[in-house]
Order: sequence, then C-alpha cells, then structure tokens
Amino acid sequence: MEKQRTLKNQAFLSGIALHTGARATLKILPAEPNSGITFRRVDMPGNPEVKALATNVVDARRGTTIGNQNTVVYTVEHIMSALHVCGVDNTVVEMDGQEPPIADGSAKPYLKMILEAGTVEQDAPAEFWTCKSPIYVEGNDTKLVVTPSDELKISCLASFEGCPFDPQYLSATITPDFYRDEIAPARTFVLFRDLEQLLAMGLVKGGSLDNAAILHDGAIICKEELRYRDEIVRHKILDIIGDILLCGRRVKANIIAIKPGHYFNVQLAGEMIKQMMNK
Repeated sequence: MEKQRTLKNQAFLSGIALHTGARATLKILPAEPNSGITFRRVDMPGNPEVKALATNVVDARRGTTIGNQNTVVYTVEHIMSALHVCGVDNTVVEMDGQEPPIADGSAKPYLKMILEAGTVEQDAPAEFWTCKSPIYVEGNDTKLVVTPSDELKISCLASFEGCPFDPQYLSATITPDFYRDEIAPARTFVLFRDLEQLLAMGLVKGGSLDNAAILHDGAIICKEELRYRDEIVRHKILDIIGDILLCGRRVKANIIAIKPGHYFNVQLAGEMIKQMMNK
C-alpha cells in the first residue's frame, strides 16, 4: 500500500513576486500525516494559515488565489503543481508575503527545490482522488471532462489568437519523469493586449521577459527561445496539475481539457470534492 509523503528536509526559494514586484521568500516544510497542504503567512501577526482546497479559492482570474477570514495567498498553482507530481500529501508552505516568487514563470524551480529537499514516507496510507463517475465542467469555450483511470492522464487543447502555432494539443500520462522533462519548464504567458489592463489594475509589477512570454501580432516574445514549440499548452497542463490538487488528494483520472483556465480548473476541483464527499 502506498504511503503518504512529506518533505524530508526544508526547501527554500527566494525571488521577485509577479504581481507585487516585492522580494518574496518561501519555505516548504515537513508536516504531520493527514494534515494536507497548508499555506502560512509569517509576515502577519499570529502567522495565519489557509488550507489549499478549492473551497478556499477566492479568486481565479489571473492565477489561483486562496484565502479565508484571516489571510490570503496569491498564485499558488505552480507550487501545487510541483507538490502534486512529487507525491507530497502533507506540508506547510511558509511565505513572508501574499505572493510566492514567480522565478522563471514555470514550475521548474519549485520542482528542483522539492527534489533537493527530498520526500519521505509517513505512517499513514495515501488517499487518492479517483473518479467514480464522469464529471463535466463547461462555460464559454471551455470544456473539461474527467473519466476514471488508474493513473493521471491529461489531454489538453489550447488556442490563443495571435499565437504563431495555434491551436496546440498535447496528451500524456503525467509521470514524474515526463513532468520534469516536458511540463515543469513550460513558462507562463500573457497576451500583449491584456498587459495595459493588468498594469492599470496595479498587477504584474514583477513581470518581465525573465519570467513570462508575450503573445503579440503573430509572434511570441521572450528573453530566450521557446523551450518547446507548444510551450503554451504544456503550461496549461502544468496549471491543471496544480489546480486539481485543490481537491485535497493526489489525483488518478483521465482529464480532457479544451481551452482550460484557472476559473474552470477550480470549479472542477470543487466538483471532485463533492463527488468524494458523496460516497
């Protein structure tokens, strides 16, 4: 029987936050069995905490934000994605601000820090989310379908106006090796026409070509060359892997996603919780 896992040692990352532009420091710590994933704000009085669950999502427009009456934590999806694939069930993520470092805009730095810290089995059986019956979530152009599987497989279609390679499609079983080589390095991206609005909202103060690619007028603008020709759909899969962990368990399912985004990913995680509770 597979056991729950936590970090063997503390993991650490420091850098610039995407939206605030502030220096951010993050630590990922071991935690007790059956405690789940908790985010802790050490910059606030009393070090308030919030559980990483879909029921605690307060915003999913430009990333996945969790919060409660005591605190809020922005853009948790890249951390959650790396934790999911590394099989980490229980951990405390300590942050000295409201937002983690954006690093290079991918999950690769988070994956690296977790692998360097190592993981360890705990004296409790692992509990996976498995699909009892198909789940459908849709709205606008987005469609998400979940069907039973004994592993995590994601098939994703992404399409953006102005992208030189469009649409983009990828289907894969998400193994640790595949994630490390083919998904984790895929960087976030933004449409050029959205930048003015984001800046007007006081966001992306820490954004640069060091941590994002810009889609504009049939071109992809970034500091280095694309890491993959279909980097956009790979990043979409990265986000799905992180957002579905908000159901509270590692996931074994077949997921088909057409034009996904955080808002609908989080809705899916909520439906997964409902199905889990209706045993």
